[in-house]
Amino acid sequence: MSSILTARDIRKSFVTGKNQLNVLKDINLEVNRGELVMLIGPSGSGKSTLLSILGGLSRPTNGRVIISNDDIYSLNDDRLAALRNKRMGFVFQFHHLLPEFNAMENVIMPALMSGMRKKEASEKAKKILITMGLGGRLLHRPSELSGGEQQRVAIARALINDPDIIFADEPTGNLDKANSEIVHKIILDFNKSFKQTFIIVTHNDALTSYGNRVFVIDDGYLKTMRHG
Repeated sequence: MSSILTARDIRKSFVTGKNQLNVLKDINLEVNRGELVMLIGPSGSGKSTLLSILGGLSRPTNGRVIISNDDIYSLNDDRLAALRNKRMGFVFQFHHLLPEFNAMENVIMPALMSGMRKKEASEKAKKILITMGLGGRLLHRPSELSGGEQQRVAIARALINDPDIIFADEPTGNLDKANSEIVHKIILDFNKSFKQTFIIVTHNDALTSYGNRVFVIDDGYLKTMRHG
């Protein structure tokens, strides 16, 4: 397997008044292409902070993150934003869909930003949404979709640019059991069928059980809990 993400000596500290809070301490991680990696740990342990750093959303206090040979924090903000758009996908607990746009329009947005022609982006978005069982909901706005359907649209949006890696923060945290299972199946299908790499923060034991590797963040340190 080839490495797709390498994190070296990651630290993240916050200063509050006269105190310094060390949230992440000397974290090292290597993720291979096609892996399904889970990050778990108690609330406030730094899981989401680490995910944001790995995904280029929050600069670390110290350390390096290399994605497909790019040292992402050596880039300026504009180049980093362009790399995030083209090479990374993001799924959050709350879908963050644009309410004035329909499902198709929400999904094609990152593709248009990366320079893809609208016709090509629309055809690609339609295929992904049909794969997710949303063929009859293409022109529905978020307010016309269930919570589970909205999250599937958000996953489709994350996939539209064929990212090297998708970062997901509690992707089923706001869903009931039935919709959580649908989202789990979609993630597993794209991981197994298309070798899509995922790093997922979750409290969901059912989703955790599918991970190739599971890491726990405890007191700012990253520890291997299980190899798949």
